[in-house]
Amino acid sequence: MPLSQPPSRTGRTHAPAAARLARRAAVGAGLVLMPLTAACGAGADDAAGERKASKSPAISAVQAGVVAPAKVEVIAGLTGCKAKIRIEADELRQGVCHTKDVDYLVTTFPEERFKEAWLDSASAYRADFLVGSRWIISAKIDALKKFRTQTGGDIVSYSGMGPASGSR
Repeated sequence: MPLSQPPSRTGRTHAPAAARLARRAAVGAGLVLMPLTAACGAGADDAAGERKASKSPAISAVQAGVVAPAKVEVIAGLTGCKAKIRIEADELRQGVCHTKDVDYLVTTFPEERFKEAWLDSASAYRADFLVGSRWIISAKIDALKKFRTQTGGDIVSYSGMGPASGSR
């Protein structure tokens, strides 16, 4: 005879721990995705194929409160580029962007620890980076300042002997 959970004071039986965790994960994922789905639905009233040109400047991801997800294509798109993927590995993905103003790299990581290891290695060189949650943009400082308004993150500069400053 299978064992059943004892009823609680309310008369309900307790759900197994795995079921509670699954429900909490689903609710958490829904809360994370809700702002993204609301943003994707904007402009749905426009006729198919017709988009009205806006006279106001575009709202950046930072102004909208959106954090760039750790995906090369999305981050590159926020900066106005369609990245060409040059590295596809378990530890990172890296895309190259070429624009008329600047060439730069967008690197993403599946875990924060891989990003930290990459930055530790990069500290041996003189370079500037825009660093976010599980992503890095490598470019000239002027471009990084512009990209920061579009993607968020912090500008980190290395002088070749370790970090020179935490943020500019």
